[in-house]
Amino acid sequence: MCRLFGLHAGRRVVTATFWLLDAPDNLAEQSKHNPDGTGLGVFGADGAPVVRKEPVAAWQDNEFATEAHDVSATTFVAHVRYASTGALDVANTHPFLQDGRIFAHNGVVEGMDVLDDRLRELGVDGLVAGQTDSERVFAVITAAIRARDGDIGAGIVDAIAWLADNVPVYAMNILLSTATDIWALRYPETHELYVLDRRRAVEKRLRLHSRRIHAESEHLTTMPSVVFASEPMDGEHWRLIAPGELVHVDADLEIHRQVEFPDPPRRQLRRDELSAKAAASQHT
Repeated sequence: MCRLFGLHAGRRVVTATFWLLDAPDNLAEQSKHNPDGTGLGVFGADGAPVVRKEPVAAWQDNEFATEAHDVSATTFVAHVRYASTGALDVANTHPFLQDGRIFAHNGVVEGMDVLDDRLRELGVDGLVAGQTDSERVFAVITAAIRARDGDIGAGIVDAIAWLADNVPVYAMNILLSTATDIWALRYPETHELYVLDRRRAVEKRLRLHSRRIHAESEHLTTMPSVVFASEPMDGEHWRLIAPGELVHVDADLEIHRQVEFPDPPRRQLRRDELSAKAAASQHT
């Protein structure tokens, strides 16, 4: 499945180092199904979003994915893509940027024709540059936020509720970030999503490692932060987000949790209903 990673340091600009993939030779040994793209989106000191991403078509052509990135920002969103829909190009690589917000998704949403009709109805089809379900999910959310006069949490709830009622859903785990806030949703129970509360000084350098994404920060030895990841990373105590739970971390690093979707989608897909490509992308 795609890997999600989000790091929020509140109002402070901190420096962190990211490796989105391990060395190519090691990865080739670890998995027969190679990632299809990597991306990193941040909000810097001026509050402006910056997204760097690229497809990974072959291990010999992934310098961006394997090199170390030293980035200073308040909020970071990283993504490793396993493609379920869309070509291996920049337009289909996460994270996505709309209305100054950064978004990444792990899951499968079908009914592309229904989604496209909905986007035209909402007048936001121009936001979509690629072929992925993920970018379309983001556009539905963006339209709902606009309809809610910029209330991001309410927009997310409205959009996910519409998707859950109108299109087949296998999973919709998302991260959505501004310069000051980050939202994470796990829905339904298909894939795991974790949160790490590091708001209390632990006198321990942030050093997180999984099979895909690595992150380190000297600044976050004593400074507070909150981290999200699609799998627990080494050396920390992670909490599994409940199915249907929306977690919001604000500019003061206050954590707000609410199970917004206690029920599964109206048309929840089973794994054996996915195409071979989609199934492979979700269960690597």
